[in-house]
Amino acid sequence: MDNQLPSQLSQGPLSSNEFVTTVAHFHRAEIARMAGWRDRIDRTTNWAITVVAAMLSLSLSTSSAHHGVLIFAMLLIMLLLWIEARRYRFFDVYRARVRQLERHYFAQLFSPQPDHAANWLAILGESLRTPKFHISHWTAFARRLRRNYIHMFAIVLFAWVLKISTPSLQSETTGSGGLVATAAEAVNNAALGPLPGWLVVAAVAAFYVALFLVALTLGAAETDVTEGDVHV
Repeated sequence: MDNQLPSQLSQGPLSSNEFVTTVAHFHRAEIARMAGWRDRIDRTTNWAITVVAAMLSLSLSTSSAHHGVLIFAMLLIMLLLWIEARRYRFFDVYRARVRQLERHYFAQLFSPQPDHAANWLAILGESLRTPKFHISHWTAFARRLRRNYIHMFAIVLFAWVLKISTPSLQSETTGSGGLVATAAEAVNNAALGPLPGWLVVAAVAAFYVALFLVALTLGAAETDVTEGDVHV
């Protein structure tokens, strides 16, 4: 076991057994921290799913419900995504520490291979001494959007388009079903208070174009998760 310890330990006060005990407890503590932030992320996602389900039920179940309810749902989901991105940044810090131990210590014990990161212990120690985020807020935002929230936004968008383009779902109309005859009618139905329909449609379209651009471009090359790998 002694010959498998990093060279930095030869100058430290810990014996081999003490080091193994310390690593075991440290690994357990970081797992707990990571799991705690993972739980916070899941809670935010669950709230977003609840918001989507509630707003869809409220908006599409009756014609008296205004289509603005779905626009409000978009804003709520955006707020929850922004909060989740902040939580993901903290989760990513502790996940990185856990992966350092798993890749460079435990994996080497179970299946020794040439070490291409001999300074991993120094990197881990520096992370403990001066903790820093590994990704920006916008990168975290893009990752969570790409993995979960883009689907929720797409569902709400589909429901909103259905709401403004189906006469039977509009409180001002008495249609029995089907879609509007022209796109202009759907645009007019998108009016929100003093705001004309074309302005609301343009704002929603711009919002979704920005979301998809962020999801497709920002942070895509920075993640260490590739196709077929397990995301931990």
